[in-house]
Amino acid sequence: MRVGVIGAGGVGVELVNYLLTLGNVREIVLVNRNKEKALGEVADFSYVESFTYARNTHLHSGSYADCAGCDVIVITAGAQLKGNQTRDELLGENALLIREIVRTLHTHAPHAILVMVTNPVDVLTHIAYKEGLYPRERLISAGTLVDTARFMKIVSQKVGIDPKNINGYILGEHGKGSTLPWSICNICGLDVDTFCSLNGLPPLDRAQIYRDVINAGYEVFHKKGNTNHSTAASVFRIIRAITNDEHSVLPLGVYLEGEYGLHDVVLNVPVVITRKGASKILNYKLLPEELEALHESAKNMQAMAAGV
Repeated sequence: MRVGVIGAGGVGVELVNYLLTLGNVREIVLVNRNKEKALGEVADFSYVESFTYARNTHLHSGSYADCAGCDVIVITAGAQLKGNQTRDELLGENALLIREIVRTLHTHAPHAILVMVTNPVDVLTHIAYKEGLYPRERLISAGTLVDTARFMKIVSQKVGIDPKNINGYILGEHGKGSTLPWSICNICGLDVDTFCSLNGLPPLDRAQIYRDVINAGYEVFHKKGNTNHSTAASVFRIIRAITNDEHSVLPLGVYLEGEYGLHDVVLNVPVVITRKGASKILNYKLLPEELEALHESAKNMQAMAAGV
């Protein structure tokens, strides 16, 4: 597996660390506008090899042309949130850049799977898809996978169960317009109310949990300036699923063509991830109010995409 990482900021560098210490990739190409920054990161990482026992991976800095032959390319480059700026306000700054990056990558790596991380990630994935260069199964928004991880952790703290035993998805857009369909959530195989009732726990405050999930990223951002650890971990999870041809189900952003009654929008829904990318979109029977919330999220995304 050969992986390209576009952008040597907090998320890009953290992702490289995951790939070097936990992954089984053969080669990583790190591309950054500031070439000295990329060279410095590569030099620093070169000394990590003495301490790791994962498969030795060839890491080098390069250009877009060096991404030729990459199986997966992760795009993290772009302007970052500043102060009280919202993801929506980033759109104008990053839309032109993403179009340029996708066109250039297609020249050199037309068969790669692109994983979009740059915010606002779902709208930018839509913009990239509209270039008509990559099919939807190979153009994926990392979207709400990190939000779902936050949901799992927050619920786990309420019920005293490891987060890996909490099942559910944050769907829709990555951000304030996401939705939490409780009807497809469970704890250790039981719906959340039944689990709490049978195990002497009070019912979960669903509204508060949703607010906590939405605010989690902003709280971290305002304290440290980014959310690189959890975001990079979520992208690593996607790459591992692709590398191992796992057929794992992850909530990721893909272009919808009628699924859930939605068209012409990139939204996060449960998809099957394989070596081919987002190989299948799964259908769930959502409650009417849950489906309505998903459609509201879609309207917001479509309005944003129409403005650029």
